[in-house]
Amino acid sequence: MNVIILAAGKGMRLRPETTNVPKGMVKLFDKSLLEMQIDIFKKCEINDISIVSGYLANQITIPSVNYYKNENYSSTSGIESLFCAKEKLQDNTIITYSDLVFEKSIIDSVIGFRGDIGITVDLNWEKNYVGRDLHPKSEAENVLLDKDGNIQKLRKNISECEENEKIGEFSGIVKLSKKASKIFIDKYLELKESHKGKFHNAPSLENAIISDMLQELIDSGITVEPILISGQWCEIDTPQDLERARKLFV
Repeated sequence: MNVIILAAGKGMRLRPETTNVPKGMVKLFDKSLLEMQIDIFKKCEINDISIVSGYLANQITIPSVNYYKNENYSSTSGIESLFCAKEKLQDNTIITYSDLVFEKSIIDSVIGFRGDIGITVDLNWEKNYVGRDLHPKSEAENVLLDKDGNIQKLRKNISECEENEKIGEFSGIVKLSKKASKIFIDKYLELKESHKGKFHNAPSLENAIISDMLQELIDSGITVEPILISGQWCEIDTPQDLERARKLFV
């Protein structure tokens, strides 16, 4: 099993913290966000870790990891960054973002997932947006689960559902089996050849994020399953998020 951490973005909303370092190198306590993630993966005995850098790439100098660079980080987004490391999509792979902080129990749940495509989903997510006015609830990457617990939709700001459905939040971690990694690559290459214009919630395929690609797979009849989580986690998008994380992860 290996891990790909996407760390190419500029992190503009986290400034001034990201003026001189990429978001993943912002420190929460005595360690950067990237170092905290890597420590957890190594505790889970995952040592094949890759970082896809972009903005201020030379500031990421963590030893014993593989490095890839999205040279077009200023004009592309998460999917393009992921496929800079496509050679690592050959086995069971965990994909995450550099601006996440999470407990080890969440990664234990991800490792324990035995399906082909799984994404972490928090059903008790709304509490995370209390007092979070710089990153409001309307910006949450929501997941709509049907009565059987299957994922039907994945996009920002899903606010309504039927009585027997549930709305959760995608917390930004994906697990792919070896089979699913090939499906992911094949779908991406197909889209690169044929797709034009808007792509789900992104203005183009080049500007698409992971949730856009996951929704494409769902629309193609491919099953994406929830990995329900209950541990602490945070997305660090604004200075307010950073302060919140410092209170949660003491």
